[in-house]
Amino acid sequence: MLMKKSIILLLFSVMLVWTARSQVSSVSLPNAIYSGKYGKLHVQGVAIDTAHGHIYFSYTSKLIKTDLAGNLIGSVSGFLGHLGDLDFNGEDGRIYGSLEYKNDAIGKGIGKALGVETVQENGFYIAIFDVSKIVRPDMDAEKDGVVQTVYLDEPVKDYEATVQEGATTKPHRFACSGIDGLAIGPAFGKPNSTKKYLYIAYGVYGDTTRNDNDYQIILKYDIAKWSRYEHPLTQGKLHRSGPKKPLAKYFIKTGNTRWGVQSLAYDAYTGNFFAATYRGAKSQYPNYDLFVIDGHKKPASDYVLSDNKKIKVKTLSLLQAGPKDAATGIRGWYFQWGATGLCPLSNGLFYISHNGKSSDGQQETTIHKYRWVGDETTAFELVKN
Repeated sequence: MLMKKSIILLLFSVMLVWTARSQVSSVSLPNAIYSGKYGKLHVQGVAIDTAHGHIYFSYTSKLIKTDLAGNLIGSVSGFLGHLGDLDFNGEDGRIYGSLEYKNDAIGKGIGKALGVETVQENGFYIAIFDVSKIVRPDMDAEKDGVVQTVYLDEPVKDYEATVQEGATTKPHRFACSGIDGLAIGPAFGKPNSTKKYLYIAYGVYGDTTRNDNDYQIILKYDIAKWSRYEHPLTQGKLHRSGPKKPLAKYFIKTGNTRWGVQSLAYDAYTGNFFAATYRGAKSQYPNYDLFVIDGHKKPASDYVLSDNKKIKVKTLSLLQAGPKDAATGIRGWYFQWGATGLCPLSNGLFYISHNGKSSDGQQETTIHKYRWVGDETTAFELVKN
């Protein structure tokens, strides 16, 4: 009997802790948090650890860690590639981010902004940060033991491939420009599952002269046993330690965008995945910049055209909500913010990045609290009190 009472008390205590932590995001989080000013390269993603009250900002070549008042706790610098979108993994307490090395316009732009020679070989990685070790500014990404990386072979193959479109040779299969949007969430069609996976979205070139770049592409990985792949960052010689194949490769018909999914986020409150992009330029599409992928629907099968042939693929469904384009059936929203950071909290609340430049020309952002609406005219509404 005493043992039974002890177990009941222990379970009750765990429930109290869980409830207290879950209430942090909906009750005590401030309506706005300013990141600070961080040079020439803009913010790419935002993640939050509500249990410890920490916010993480990706500023392309560095990771910033602050408290909920925006006070700097520490940072990780020295990335010669593109550090993109972020997510916090509550199961291991680490931050996961997309990291790409390539010698295209983005890679050259980073090198110019930093005044350094960037890595000349192609390599796409998941960067994994032990955030408990980020305790001071300007920690070194290679030397201070705070970053592990896992190589992703699939997007590199698509990035380096050439394909035929009609009689024209095009670089980059599916117009893959690398990787960016990242989220940790359950399997599609199983929003209530406790098993979580890592999803990484392709960057996609917005070339309006080709027809194979009207889909968003998302890879699915099981990260439960990724410790065997994790390797310290070595930018002098990029490693190739990682899974050969993803568990799945999904296609979502959104129409043309510029650079693909910039911010990908799983929202446990709705059970859906949110994808923020830069608006595309093909006139035959509505060119929304915010899409919601229905997490309740299982993947389906369809065909896409690439390299002058039909390829059978797995497809995901856009949420049947919001404005619907009559010509294409595509649904989404026009929403100015989110491509530089979109972070679900709880109870329909989100932090969304408003990036900009300070008066002295440095990049900065303020994340604002929004409430999800998702009706025919409005995606989010700003929380003011």
